Amino acid sequence: METRLCNEENKNLIAYCGLYCGNCPIYKGKIADLARDLRKELREARFDKTAEALSGTSFFETFNGYPQCYEVLGAMVKLRCRKICKDGGGPPFCKIRKCCQKKGVEGCWECNEFETCKKLDFLKPGHGDAHIKNIRKINKQGTEEFLKGGKYWYVKPK
Repeated sequence: METRLCNEENKNLIAYCGLYCGNCPIYKGKIADLARDLRKELREARFDKTAEALSGTSFFETFNGYPQCYEVLGAMVKLRCRKICKDGGGPPFCKIRKCCQKKGVEGCWECNEFETCKKLDFLKPGHGDAHIKNIRKINKQGTEEFLKGGKYWYVKPK
């Protein structure tokens, strides 16, 4: 019984677009946790003063950008996904989710137009062709087999 629940839970981690939320660094929260911990270490070490002192020499000139680096780490701390795609998480403007819900399908793999669908194009900068490869796998193997095998997160576009 517990295995069945686990499989159902994992199945819900397959986003409408074919990406697997379980592989998402934002969903996992590891990057956010590491960024939080690094900011804490930097604060405790008063590294802002060290960076300021180091940036005065040409060899360490890069440390002039330390304030911006610290700010970016702060933004990374906020990179947490509280809900998975199928529960309304991810980008609120996602046309893929809205389309699948409107069509009453579990995901793009149940649609004959996914190979040419322009709604999927916004994923290419961050995922390349990973979502398309996943959709093809799910379409061919089904979700249960997809969950057992490798899942793509980024694949360089052809």
